[in-house]
Amino acid sequence: MSTDVSSAHDERGVPDRAERVPKYYRIKKRLLEMTDARPPGASMPPERLLAVEFRTSRTTIRKALQELVGEGRLDRVQGKGTFVARPKVYRTLDLTSYTEDMKAQGLRPASHTLEIGYVTADAQLAGLLGLVVGDRVLRVERLRLANGEPMAIEATHLPDRRFPGLRANLAKYTSLYTALAEQYGVRLAEADETIETSLATPREAGLLGTDVGLPMLLLSRHSRDAEGRPVEWVRSVYRGSRYKFMATLTRPIG
Repeated sequence: MSTDVSSAHDERGVPDRAERVPKYYRIKKRLLEMTDARPPGASMPPERLLAVEFRTSRTTIRKALQELVGEGRLDRVQGKGTFVARPKVYRTLDLTSYTEDMKAQGLRPASHTLEIGYVTADAQLAGLLGLVVGDRVLRVERLRLANGEPMAIEATHLPDRRFPGLRANLAKYTSLYTALAEQYGVRLAEADETIETSLATPREAGLLGTDVGLPMLLLSRHSRDAEGRPVEWVRSVYRGSRYKFMATLTRPIG
């Protein structure tokens, strides 16, 4: 039986409070009820069937679904459909590697190298990495996965003159931080990290298996060693529907 979400009036013919609520929001609440009744990972009906069920347009259905995806209640998988969101993978805001974070949660980390090569330092990169404009920078872009599922796109920038031969050495290691420690004696000691939101570009959406324009988490990390010397600058894009960050906060005493 179809679900009628048409508006109602009181006995005076005046629209009641429900009518003043946007139609897509009322549908969103009904979709949320459907979501709560399904187990994590279960598929949701296609937009065309939902439009028939709720007697509305696919545009309205799509808007309601997109909000639920943005809130982490649903997950859109490109070419497959919409699913009830599974528990999010988390990352602690510590100076740990992606590999360490995934293994700590019992997940199987993997990385696919998308691009590796040298770029010329512009003013921003030169300032971040302690270089002069025009110096060579090794750029490594990787697709990060957990149990075979794409989670993030990570682009790491390192000063070539400090880490000669690093491009070849990376082939021996699954972790960049292990390569830096064992081959160059460099260990990260501190970092500045910022977290912002962004919308998935066509390339990001294709690599992460989501839809263009869905919310992403954009991270920038500037790491240094114990002497305060710059080691790396990293820009990462994480799937907002599958990722969350955790931090332990302390309040200064005195």
